[in-house]
Amino acid sequence: MIRIDYGKIIKNCNKRVNFFYRDFKALTDILLNIYAHEVTAFIGPSGCGKSTLLRCLNRMNDLISYSRVEGSIFLDDQNIYDPDVDVVSLRRRIGMVFQKPNPFPKSVFENVAYGLRVNGIQNKGIIENRVEESLKLAAIWDEVKDRIHESALGLSGGQQQRLCIARAMAVEPEILLMDEPCSALDPIATQKIEELIHQLKKTYTIIIVTHNMQQAARVSDITAFFYLGELIETGETNSIFTRPKLKQTEDYITGRFG
Repeated sequence: MIRIDYGKIIKNCNKRVNFFYRDFKALTDILLNIYAHEVTAFIGPSGCGKSTLLRCLNRMNDLISYSRVEGSIFLDDQNIYDPDVDVVSLRRRIGMVFQKPNPFPKSVFENVAYGLRVNGIQNKGIIENRVEESLKLAAIWDEVKDRIHESALGLSGGQQQRLCIARAMAVEPEILLMDEPCSALDPIATQKIEELIHQLKKTYTIIIVTHNMQQAARVSDITAFFYLGELIETGETNSIFTRPKLKQTEDYITGRFG
């Protein structure tokens, strides 16, 4: 069971999460709480299941026909895998930013406005206000306000990633999932994204997958360490990095494997 906690009491939710790609078990007996307005980092070596779990949280793995999930993932008091859950509405509540910036071949403005139009918002004033607000929240407004109607493909990699964050925020989600959002960026752009994450957690619950342990230590409140599809240890980030309870966690943190 995974619970994204918004303060509601959840009962009888003890079904741990398992995930399969055909016969391969990618996640085993995951039990995890994710708390509102905190940054939770998933760390672990390549292939440990952290990105798979992230995609379970907004049902992106539904797009893989030979995959299946067992167990319960609760947002508020509803299992997001219940048959009556509207997946489109779920993904509106849980936005996602991918590893590589993926702006649409449209203007900066239309990139951010796209999700609003898809969700039925047609009022020009509302769209303009929401686009500006989202770009400001993503700390990129001052850099693009004079080129708002130019192609987003002309932006730098770091600007494109912040634009993608603005695009995700425009539809006003409750949660932001970030799958290695800085892996393709230079150190300066990475610093801007990390500063942005600190600001955004005032409004959003953020879950970030990262290979960079220093980044996890800098940006997260809670760290969860995964290995071979299992959740090995989770806790406050400072404790995980300075006083891990398990030797396996300590070995990974100190670079003995990974």
